[in-house]
Amino acid sequence: MLKRELGNTGEEVTVIGLGCWQLGQEWTGMDDDKKSIELVHKAYDLGINFFDVAPVYGFGHAEKVLGEAVSDRREDVFIASKVGLRWDDQKNIVRNLSSESIREEIENSLKRLDTDYIDLYQMHWPDPNTPIQETMEELSKLKEEGKIRYIGASNFNVPLLEQASAVEEIVSNQVLYSILDQNSEHYHGLPLIYRTRDEIMPYAEKTGMSVIPYSPVCQGMLTDSFDMSKLEEGDVRYANPELWNEKCEENYRKVQEIKKIAEKYDKPLAQLAFNWLRKQDEITSIIAGVTKIYQIEDNVASVEWELSDEDMDKIDEIMLNKE
Repeated sequence: MLKRELGNTGEEVTVIGLGCWQLGQEWTGMDDDKKSIELVHKAYDLGINFFDVAPVYGFGHAEKVLGEAVSDRREDVFIASKVGLRWDDQKNIVRNLSSESIREEIENSLKRLDTDYIDLYQMHWPDPNTPIQETMEELSKLKEEGKIRYIGASNFNVPLLEQASAVEEIVSNQVLYSILDQNSEHYHGLPLIYRTRDEIMPYAEKTGMSVIPYSPVCQGMLTDSFDMSKLEEGDVRYANPELWNEKCEENYRKVQEIKKIAEKYDKPLAQLAFNWLRKQDEITSIIAGVTKIYQIEDNVASVEWELSDEDMDKIDEIMLNKE
């Protein structure tokens, strides 16, 4: 499996990662932990070493399942978890990156993951109510204590990254990024304070920080099987206005054009979506959630071939409506 360096750490992780949101069962339709563990093991067997999770995924359940799945191979995997989203008994979620909350969260995550340390600890979303200095000083303490190895961000803009990095190195920023979501302003209705292609990618090129994209196939829109009319009741994608807004018809048209490029290589559209990301040097590991074994196999197979520079340019032309 192809690996790339995480930031400037010297640590290498696989360019294809496994997103573990679906292990949490909430909103995903997956309700069998045994099958979830089989997915993790299959990913590992195919060479994946980067596993991305968060406490809020299933309100703690995803971390528990991942911890159980990798308990006998902990030193061989790289666990990336997150901090900063808390919930109450009614499962109302709030942002909290205060030092006190961080201290509580790390202990809870370590217990659920059944590990002594987390490789990459990412601030899940910016917290406007807590000074970034306070947050970073607490994360720095956790690093000194050996509870975490590296500090990362998620959904941060450049000014926040610069402020945070003045206290302690930020090795990565996990952001929404795909062929269809290059400079998106929202994710599931949540406003994004950054624009990935225009702001985050140039910053990463300049500093060496890793970019870790999530939602690489735009919640399935960049797959051959996607059909919005066939989504089951309760599917979380119904809550994503980006799939229903005025851009939908335009995006569907663009996807049909991009499919023609994938067909030229005789490859699935999803593999092209991964390939497009991998061709960009700032990308370190692509976070992909799966619910079926074949999806992991397809994701891994995407590193076995490469889009030409000409076709990368063609995709840009399609997205920019150039003729």
